[in-house]
Amino acid sequence: MTGGSFGVEVTFQGDTWVLVGEFPRIIAESYRRLLESSGVVSVLRTPFQWVIYTPVIEIETGGYMGSVGLYVPKVQERDARDILGGD
Repeated sequence: MTGGSFGVEVTFQGDTWVLVGEFPRIIAESYRRLLESSGVVSVLRTPFQWVIYTPVIEIETGGYMGSVGLYVPKVQERDARDILGGD
């Protein structure tokens, strides 16, 4: 996995979230689905907003596709590292 390092923490909706990395939106969405299939919750942070759910139509119609931050809950950080191959 490339695109940044684990460890930057933020508070979102009262919980501590950890940055997995910054990626082009389409790559981040792929990682989200991989994490989700393993039971790890994730959110994206675009320059405009936090994204909890992304309908496929938004991707297909060309919503924001630039760099986004991929975050996981602090309590699931180790699982996310294992799934995405981080150190």
